Amino acid sequence: MTATGREFDIVVYGATGFVGQLTAKYLARAGTGARIALAGRSAQRLRAVRDRLAPAAQSWPVLIADASSPSTLNEMAARAQVVVTTVGPYAWYGLPLVAACAAAGTDYADLTGEANFIRAAIDRYHKQANDTGARIVHCCGFDSVPSDMSVYALYRAARDDGTGELGDTHFVLRSLFGGVSGGTVASLVGVLRAASSDSELRRCLADPYTLSPDRGAEPELGRQPDLPWRRGRYIAPELDGAWTAGFLMAPINTRIVRRSNALLDWSYGRRFRYSEHMSVGSSPLAAAASILVAGVGNASFELGSRYARLLPRPLIERILPKSGTGPSPRVRERGYYRLETYTTTTTGARYVARMEQRGDPGYQATSVLLGECGLALALDRDKLPDLHGVLTPAAAMGDVLLTRLPAAGVSLRTDRLD
Repeated sequence: MTATGREFDIVVYGATGFVGQLTAKYLARAGTGARIALAGRSAQRLRAVRDRLAPAAQSWPVLIADASSPSTLNEMAARAQVVVTTVGPYAWYGLPLVAACAAAGTDYADLTGEANFIRAAIDRYHKQANDTGARIVHCCGFDSVPSDMSVYALYRAARDDGTGELGDTHFVLRSLFGGVSGGTVASLVGVLRAASSDSELRRCLADPYTLSPDRGAEPELGRQPDLPWRRGRYIAPELDGAWTAGFLMAPINTRIVRRSNALLDWSYGRRFRYSEHMSVGSSPLAAAASILVAGVGNASFELGSRYARLLPRPLIERILPKSGTGPSPRVRERGYYRLETYTTTTTGARYVARMEQRGDPGYQATSVLLGECGLALALDRDKLPDLHGVLTPAAAMGDVLLTRLPAAGVSLRTDRLD
């Protein structure tokens, strides 16, 4: 079964949520001619969202679909080539939609940052999605497209130059303005809460290869801590004088990148080691800040993974940002991120991938990344790799995204350093 000949190229599910609205707005302005529908629980709210979009969107249909009613998800999936979903936390609401898309042979893209949800999707639906020709692509926003695609770009550069496989590879978030979205916070709390009630899940989440399609085939490369602190010069000479701490989203981003390597038949290399960092500056206080940030981050994950179950779900929902809320347009427009990913290949060649994007990372930038993933899956199907099942952005759309992202205002370039 395939998704060809469907009524819609893309259905935006969760279009009344904050990022859902931004994604619909981006798609309406993209001018692609794609056949798009908006989906959610309330036809009235969906029509209100549509009324605020560009003229090209005024004819978009609205579909009623609800995670609590699997039949509505099945019907929605059967009508679409691609379902783009912003409805999270995904561990609470996501699996019924994954099931519907896997059964219908419908491609799927989401914004999850929840390793436990992705592992469940792999275990339950990877084979079925592979059989039906569906691409279930997780982490299509700021988590984890920049991580995944910057490493993929390094792999392509080294392959094209014939300089060997990737070895030690380090993502460094150099600067960022904006915030982590409420959905990301909710997802993180959900993961910790689930882990605090399940010792096996805690063990699974601590495994750097927990999302691997074949854990037994992964190399044993020693400890790969999620939240390290380091002097910049130990990452790359270009960072001499700087200090770094582990990046907050490394626990999910690193596992997505490692899954990409495995899905691509370990094309990055069997000795590929990957870590994520964020710059904390080069002032006299930077060393202390590096240690403090790393210590607090590790302690928070450790304590949260053991005791977050003590927080009742109604309290969590009351504390977290409400659905449909987010930063002002001015804050979203002023936001940005800039990163550098360094690698040394097995022949000693060194490369850096530099990526930057305007827009608040958790909202504006994420809506562009998710929109482009949806468009890639819907409109560039003949250019995509012949991979199906539960995938990653790089494995599902690598070369296509390398072309699409710069055209969407996302700068991504690689340079050889020596």
